[in-house]
Amino acid sequence: MHRESGTREQTSSIRMIRAGILTTVQDLGRHGSRHLGVAQAGALDRYSLMLANKLLGNSIDSAGLEILVGPVEIEFERDTWFVLCGANFAAHLDHISISKAWRHFARAGQRLILQGAQKEARCYLAVDGGICVGLVLGSRSTDLQAQFGGFDGRALKKGDRLPIGSPRNLRSRVGVQQRMWTPEVRAIRGPEFTQFDLPTQKRFWQQAWQVTSQSNRMGFRLQGETLERGGHSQLLSHAVLPGVIQVPPNGQPIVLLADCQTTGGYPRIATVIEADLWKVAQTPIGGHFCFIEVDHDAAKIASKKWQRELNRLDGVIHA
Repeated sequence: MHRESGTREQTSSIRMIRAGILTTVQDLGRHGSRHLGVAQAGALDRYSLMLANKLLGNSIDSAGLEILVGPVEIEFERDTWFVLCGANFAAHLDHISISKAWRHFARAGQRLILQGAQKEARCYLAVDGGICVGLVLGSRSTDLQAQFGGFDGRALKKGDRLPIGSPRNLRSRVGVQQRMWTPEVRAIRGPEFTQFDLPTQKRFWQQAWQVTSQSNRMGFRLQGETLERGGHSQLLSHAVLPGVIQVPPNGQPIVLLADCQTTGGYPRIATVIEADLWKVAQTPIGGHFCFIEVDHDAAKIASKKWQRELNRLDGVIHA
């Protein structure tokens, strides 16, 4: 398919006809400001946003939309190439069904309609040129807790018009096979792992944990057999990062995510490796997963493999 110029003036924006629930502008997050108490924010499933941007030839940290609950309807106000990655939402361009992890072309005036996810939880929309809201502390991500970044620091609403960058000279559809979600999430032992007795350690690794409705972008609260720490003294506050698994006094773990606080005082039983954090983010409310123990070397190997998968796309994005 070839790009053809429209007969009317091209406006570099997309317009939200229906915004769904908790649709936000996200990139890869804010870095270098945690010492100021600023959360990372950014896409919870970083891999899916990076993949979508790769397929468009965008900068890998270009901003896109993170979409949680449909229906969402978006009008393209200029001829636009776009990609959907992540959760498999039922998607139509006007009345034509389209698939995820493929580069699609929309003419000015066409509308993308997304219904609910068929499985998994979050869908990511990237457009050629990226979404060009203002930078705040080096990122376009929305921090819902602090209410800054993204589009006025909030979830999108009907009628919002988002500026997008200059169109890219792309000429054909191209796609890839996206990762398959599995209920096994790899993690390494945390600093306080040995403060839990052996039966508790086994319960942590051996059971399936359910994502509860008290989960959000700060962290996923899990439900399962109680994890008991015993008579250890209270911990001093310490730094925490996305992926850390804390165990509060009720014994039900919390997996911290992109909008998490910068410090905490709960014991850290484990940490999800970066290469698998997307699996947590894509688990829907009520869904289950289990933790698989790996060591630091395995975590490094998984991270390198993840980067190689993305780098292999460089040879196809300009097709």
